[in-house]
Amino acid sequence: MARVVVDVMLKPEILDPQGQAVANALPRLGVTSVSSVRIGRRIEIEFAGEPDLETAREIADKLLANPVIEDFHITVVEQPAAEVA
Repeated sequence: MARVVVDVMLKPEILDPQGQAVANALPRLGVTSVSSVRIGRRIEIEFAGEPDLETAREIADKLLANPVIEDFHITVVEQPAAEVA
């Protein structure tokens, strides 16, 4: 089984109200060293067998991300080898 991770983030030029709300709340927690926060989504897709990056890219482009305001990045996650008892 292979896992592909799709990270979806707003494009840098798009305002991020959730990230701004978190950044504005940080000083109340005593955190003053953070200059900006951006919030996105992480989606994990498991493939039977080898990961199909073209299919993952198509899923991300047509279903998971809005290409007008969001970018996405695809990463293959290596599964740890099963331990032998």
